[in-house]
Amino acid sequence: MWQYLGKWVIRYRFILLFILSALTVLMGYYASKVTLSYEFSKAIPTDNPKYKDYLAFKQKFGDDGNLLVIGIQTDSLFTLTNFRLYQQLEHSLKKDKYVEDILSIPGAVNFVKDSLAEKLSAQKIFPAKIDNQQTLDSLKAIFYNLPFYNQRLYNNQSHSYLMGVRMNKDVLNTSGRTVIIENLKKKLDSFAVTSKIETHISGLPLIRTELADRIQREMKLFLIVSVVLSAFILLLLFRSFPTMLLSLAVVLVGVIWTVGILYLCGYKITLLTALVPSLVVVIGIPNCIYFLNKYHTSYIHSGDKNAALVTMVSKMGIVTLFCNIAAAIGFAVFAFTKSAILKEFGVVAGLSIMVIFVISFIMLPAILSYLSAPKAGELKYLESKWITSLLIKLEDWVFMHKKSIIGITILVILFSVAGMMRLKSVAYIVDDLPKTDVIYKDLKFFEKNFKGVMPLEIVVDTKKRYGLTGMKSLAVFEKIDSLSAFIAAQPQMNKPLNVAEGLKFVKQGFYEGDSSNYVLPNAFDGAFVGEYLRPNKDSNASNNNLSKMLSAFIDSGRQATRISVGIADVGTLELPVILKNVETRAGQLFDSSYKITLTGTSISFLEGSRFIINGLKESILWAFLLIALCMLYLFKSLKILVCSLVPNIIPLLITAGIMGWAGVPLKPSTVLVFSVALGIAVDITIRFLVNYKQVLPDSPSQEEAVKSTLKQTGLSIIYTSLVLTAGFIIFCASSFGGTFALGWLTSITLFTA
Repeated sequence: MWQYLGKWVIRYRFILLFILSALTVLMGYYASKVTLSYEFSKAIPTDNPKYKDYLAFKQKFGDDGNLLVIGIQTDSLFTLTNFRLYQQLEHSLKKDKYVEDILSIPGAVNFVKDSLAEKLSAQKIFPAKIDNQQTLDSLKAIFYNLPFYNQRLYNNQSHSYLMGVRMNKDVLNTSGRTVIIENLKKKLDSFAVTSKIETHISGLPLIRTELADRIQREMKLFLIVSVVLSAFILLLLFRSFPTMLLSLAVVLVGVIWTVGILYLCGYKITLLTALVPSLVVVIGIPNCIYFLNKYHTSYIHSGDKNAALVTMVSKMGIVTLFCNIAAAIGFAVFAFTKSAILKEFGVVAGLSIMVIFVISFIMLPAILSYLSAPKAGELKYLESKWITSLLIKLEDWVFMHKKSIIGITILVILFSVAGMMRLKSVAYIVDDLPKTDVIYKDLKFFEKNFKGVMPLEIVVDTKKRYGLTGMKSLAVFEKIDSLSAFIAAQPQMNKPLNVAEGLKFVKQGFYEGDSSNYVLPNAFDGAFVGEYLRPNKDSNASNNNLSKMLSAFIDSGRQATRISVGIADVGTLELPVILKNVETRAGQLFDSSYKITLTGTSISFLEGSRFIINGLKESILWAFLLIALCMLYLFKSLKILVCSLVPNIIPLLITAGIMGWAGVPLKPSTVLVFSVALGIAVDITIRFLVNYKQVLPDSPSQEEAVKSTLKQTGLSIIYTSLVLTAGFIIFCASSFGGTFALGWLTSITLFTA
């Protein structure tokens, strides 16, 4: 059948190339329309309870991931010059139409009692114009007398100050946010230069924007580097520009199809799907090497170009097909997981690898049939001295040192298993950034001075409509205040923000700013409290900061309220323990008549990491099973199946052992290595065993068949292994820890295989 297909491709080469060209132009059009993902990829299935809780929270209270935090550390903020510059910074930021609100020291308010009108009014502490240092000092004293702002806007011990900038959530999911963030950073840089005070910026809007933009830059970089590297290796191997250009044309067409598939599937470019074009280059080049190597060896034997092309297709077609199927399985199994980010990666990578096979199968024989027969100079690589000597040495090892090979392998496996016992599973929100990265450093600044800024939300549901009105609500807020005090005492969690804190602030104002009255209202303050807890229908209510707070922290039905907490990026090992402690304390304070829900981006990340890691573990098992079935179908022998799987399991064990000894944790990015490497590494095994099966009938013994196979496939295997290893090594240039790990760990696995 494969011989017939080879003749068919050559006979209808013009039509096939025309159809392929037309479809490639169409896919290029679709590829030009693909966009970058500006949203956090959904790692959690939509039917997951934690995901549903998060959606319910956003429906009631809005997005929790639209807050930027700006920090400075200085003991001279309240000098007149610096404070004016800080005021100018806040004013400049407020002018941005995408900034919805700012919580800062220059904009801080105090509740002032109007005895005549018998009401409180929110007044700015610091006016726009402050004339002298003495006035500023007196205003500073008023500000520091308000416990509400302590640990929220300042840390007096470290002389650190925080400014919270709430961004428009809609623009954060568009490409326009890059310009907005850059403009904001320019304003901060200007302040830093003028005041000579270093600024720090963090928060999910910044992290999401920076990561998305880096993905886009690295996608282009890796694609260019992988193409250049492949061109160099091809030129080094074949010593022919036409051959090199033909191979590059094959993979570049494959890249166009890959990005087109991404668009047609309705996906966007994410941290994972951005890797697929480079992977197509890395996997497509070995296809070309095997096809061309077989073409050249067949031409030497037959001297007939067309006959050599037919032999190339008939001998390598089925081998390359099953190699690509195995590689596609290694990626496509991710589509079986419940994680959307892995599904997208699996679908696009699996389809792209099968497409590159079809492209190789059509383009190589069709275009080679138009080109002149290979010249003597293009065939010299088949007699490479270093390759020949290496293959002779390998043959000597295989037949003369069997016991040593097996013994050393067993020792390496035992060493690797010991390393595997040291493996830990942990991930962080900014895990993929190096510790020297400015984003990582700034995040640690906020964790050091304000305990953290990653959002965690606790929803207290009274299960009764209007359950948070009237005198009975005081009991609820007392419990919330107790829970907040417990949270604030934790070393990894910042002072929570909630309605109880607002009421304490109001009571302090009611008692003319006496800080000893920064406590919850009691029964004696009932009438006053009731007024402030009722829905305000006054048209000017929107100008009242307490009204704003109530609307942001109590739902429209006044049934549920939220406690907002900034938490450190403690990782997936420590976070469940912290959450468990909070849940335990909440259970002690609130009986079964309340529903307490912990949610927010931090919870979503934790749950998403669990799903990704568990999904990847399952995908490895699926990949192993499906590849085994392919091998069984191809060779129809259980013995050969066992033979084929052993050399592919050992490299995975070695990689896992290296990770354990090197202290590299199991996380979404590193677990990905095993399934990917298994799908690609089995390529070498299939090619070796298929060639062995093909030469066995004409060989006097199994030993001679093995020797013949080593000679025939050795050169191709060595060069394709170099291409694969070098192709993945380029990912080590990534600024993302996960992509870096994918690079060096996969390279080690493939080299070992």
